[in-house]
Amino acid sequence: MEIEALYDIYRSNPTVITDSRVPVEGSLFFGLRGERFNGSLYARDALSGGSSFAVVDDPSVVRDERYILVENSLGTLQELAMYHRSLLNIPLIAISGSNGKTTTKELTAKILSTQYPTQATRGNLNNLIGVPLTLLEIDDSAEMGIIEMGANHTGEIAMLCRIAMPDYGLITNIGMAHLEGFGSLEGVRKGKKELYDYLEENGGLVFINEQDKTLRGMLQGFDGGIIWYGGAGESVISGEVLEADPLLRIRLNIRGYGFLEVETGLIGSYNLENILAAASIGLHFGISPEHLKKAIQHYRTDNNRSQQLNTDHNVLILDAYNANPTSMRVAIDNFRSILRPYKSVILGDMLELGEATGTAHREVIDLLETAGFKEIILVGSSFANAEVPESYHVFSSVTECAGWLEEHPLRDRMILLKGSRGIGLEQLLGLL
Repeated sequence: MEIEALYDIYRSNPTVITDSRVPVEGSLFFGLRGERFNGSLYARDALSGGSSFAVVDDPSVVRDERYILVENSLGTLQELAMYHRSLLNIPLIAISGSNGKTTTKELTAKILSTQYPTQATRGNLNNLIGVPLTLLEIDDSAEMGIIEMGANHTGEIAMLCRIAMPDYGLITNIGMAHLEGFGSLEGVRKGKKELYDYLEENGGLVFINEQDKTLRGMLQGFDGGIIWYGGAGESVISGEVLEADPLLRIRLNIRGYGFLEVETGLIGSYNLENILAAASIGLHFGISPEHLKKAIQHYRTDNNRSQQLNTDHNVLILDAYNANPTSMRVAIDNFRSILRPYKSVILGDMLELGEATGTAHREVIDLLETAGFKEIILVGSSFANAEVPESYHVFSSVTECAGWLEEHPLRDRMILLKGSRGIGLEQLLGLL
């Protein structure tokens, strides 16, 4: 089937799904393949659940005209998203980086939404499946689009750019994330730089932290538009932390306007960079400082990212959305700076670090030894296989940790929970 004909079907059935277990009436189902599954085998379930059509790449499942047979379901999904994007006459902003990209994306959406109907990536749908799905969710009501781009190997950002065709781009930072796929920190830089390369080749504009030497180095020889933020030189906005105990209070300095104090709902001084990044985008698109302040003040995180939760027994800082050596260090340093008499940490393994796994976890343990926390609880096989002080409590799984907490409840503490999403530290919330 030609992509134009499939696009006509999509326009009549604009909800695209890939999970037959979540049926949507009148949807368009794509049966995607994975290493251990064939999504085409579930097309019948999707159609029975309400989907109007099913795109499949397995001829054996085709039963009637509701099945659309293609050579590759994922490739067709991406092609459909590209075609849809080519017809969207709106600015599209791509946001990537090792840390903070989801918070920056959501802050940017909050800020732009004060003036423009804005549609952005939901959750972490930021890969070669998620980005096409996000693009296909952007409808005719949108005046702004924001696409989060994640990657775990070189070439992926370049592919996402070919699909999404961004006009603007921002990389939050470069850190030790997904080293298993990228191979090294240099691999991370090379992979993320693909966003800059695309924008340079296609006349796009880059937002960049003036104080980030790594990002500045990646832009050497860049022949495209640049908007600076975060510094005292050419930046449209800079800022400083007034307080972070634990909620962040900041002072912004907006070029041509002056100073603006903002009380935020964010935890961690490291979030200042995310705020400045989002604010620079908002200012570029004409958002007033007053609307900027209001949007930042009203923004609240979710999905286990730097959330403060008050339970019957403790105050929790839940940051179990993701973790890598860079984000783990800043989270520990920030928690150490909070003035509370009884502080405990529960840290989970950092995943997808490849050969750097052992060294990275050893460095976290070394940092903890100087932090002075009352209790230190480590969860995951990498921590369990490391040498740790006898006073630490170490468990190979969340289940083991939960059993210990039931017998040794923590009370009247401020507790940091930080780890990779795959560890599942949020399962411990009911015990804290």
